[in-house]
Amino acid sequence: MNSKKPNRRGFLKGGAALAGVAAGGAGLASGQTAGTPAKKLDELIAYGDRSRFVTSKRIPVAERHSPDEFGLTFHVLTPLQDSHGIITPSSLHYTATHRGAFVPDIDPKEHRLMIHGMVDRPLIFTMDELKRLPSVSRIHFIECLGNRARPTHKNVQETHGLTSCAEWTGVPLSLLLKEAGVQSAASWIVAEGAEEVKGNSSIPLAKAMDDCMVCYAQNGEPIRPQQGFPLRLMAPGFEGIYQIKYLRRIKVVDRFYMTYDDYGHINPDPKASALTHQIGPKSVITFPSGGHQLSGPGIYQISGLAWSGAGAIRSVEVSTDGGQSWKKAELQSPAYRMAHARFGLGWKWDGKECVLMSRCTDELGTVQPTRAEVAKFWNEPVDKVRVRGADNTVQPWRISSDGSVHNGMA
Repeated sequence: MNSKKPNRRGFLKGGAALAGVAAGGAGLASGQTAGTPAKKLDELIAYGDRSRFVTSKRIPVAERHSPDEFGLTFHVLTPLQDSHGIITPSSLHYTATHRGAFVPDIDPKEHRLMIHGMVDRPLIFTMDELKRLPSVSRIHFIECLGNRARPTHKNVQETHGLTSCAEWTGVPLSLLLKEAGVQSAASWIVAEGAEEVKGNSSIPLAKAMDDCMVCYAQNGEPIRPQQGFPLRLMAPGFEGIYQIKYLRRIKVVDRFYMTYDDYGHINPDPKASALTHQIGPKSVITFPSGGHQLSGPGIYQISGLAWSGAGAIRSVEVSTDGGQSWKKAELQSPAYRMAHARFGLGWKWDGKECVLMSRCTDELGTVQPTRAEVAKFWNEPVDKVRVRGADNTVQPWRISSDGSVHNGMA
């Protein structure tokens, strides 16, 4: 029998050796080998990275070549098929047009926002001055008017990927306008960005004073260059072209101005003109959706997103038989105004071919229409109906008996 007392230093050294063995074996992540090269420590510290096993990425709009002839990447789509919850990561937020041949590279110390026109006190703000004012953070979606499904689209990224939802932080525009002193005869504002081609948009003064924001942050960090760094206008519920990036000037006026942005986004038909500003109630099933593969009959959780430019989503219904019957889905996230809402429904698939659809109702009671209902409204054939304004029609997904999922419009 060894009568020597345990040596504390030796015990600690031995324990450290055992810990090293454990770290070299069981401590490895699933699928990782001891030979996997580690990232440089400063890269992991400076800005976090996602797992190499997560590969969601944006893709270009099929109908618009990207990069274009100038080498610019425009019209790239959010991978909604891989989304969870309602917040789109800043790095996966869709990107539409930049007006000009380059993305502005703006020094925030040099950037200014001017408010002028029909105001008592024209004002110019630096970024530091804006950030000293009372701020708000709100969750809102943005959607491009070009976000419309076609029979040739293969998955939900292609049919609906020109919409994203984020937390936006900034100053209420009403605060700045009140400080400038809006004159009584004013009824519109014209907002302008700092791009090479000055993209202006006319917005009703009532909207500007209601819920518009001058934003400098997205999802807890400064807005990224593709999203308008250092300053972006947020007009909740309006189509994407009104969310002016690189915001530098707001002019208060007494009439609608036909600007670069507004040209082509108005319609002389009064039945259609109302469809160009505000996004109608819209939903889409993101799982299962085009490109997914079901492993066989059994229980699945149908999941999707719903949103409306008129306010919050009140309810969502799901059909598993091509619209013959509908079941109420569960809202799995808070129903914020002008924001994506996540919905879900438990479903037992029997292995037979079927068609999944979703439709939503917003807080005004407006129900998302089917394409057949839109065709009836315009008195046009379903297969030739031309959607005016934003396309908020119901999207069908066809599930084949082998579990493959396809665009039901095809």
